Amino acid sequence: MSLSTRVIAALGAVVVIGAGTVGGSIAYANGQDAPNSHMATLTVGRSSIHAEPFKDCYNDGKALDKAAVANCQTAAKKAADNGELPSSDVRAGDHIGIGVDPGTADKGWFAFSDGGQQGQTPIVSSRKGSTYSGSLAVSGLLNSGQKTVITVVEADEKSGDVIAAWYFSLDNKDYVTPATPAQ
Repeated sequence: MSLSTRVIAALGAVVVIGAGTVGGSIAYANGQDAPNSHMATLTVGRSSIHAEPFKDCYNDGKALDKAAVANCQTAAKKAADNGELPSSDVRAGDHIGIGVDPGTADKGWFAFSDGGQQGQTPIVSSRKGSTYSGSLAVSGLLNSGQKTVITVVEADEKSGDVIAAWYFSLDNKDYVTPATPAQ
């Protein structure tokens, strides 16, 4: 069995194009900054937003002391009040999920919202080794206001030390502003 000249030429073209693509990809990637692998992702339905640890909430992988954790929480509260957190629109029927990078998953992480029946509703509690929380109904996680804050925390499972924190805001599109009583 012999290959025709056309088949050999076609295979050669595929090899050349493939080599050019790989070479171009390497050259492109070489010119880029190193990817930040310390990200958290909030998925609402089919859309996702990604964020680095919140400012003042990460110390290059080292544990945060109590003062740093307090500063982190204060800065996040201020950012939430000013509408400066990464945010996503939600409706009560939506489902959300939280994702973290493999390094965070290996250390341990948890996530919670400032809403729900208990005021702080766990989304993920003491998850280790998994990078995604799964899809949860958002209706049980929302607070009674227009905005709900989702907090994701990387914590060393053994020591309990907080290593990083991410904050996201859910903008409840089903929220109805209460009527102001007439005077």
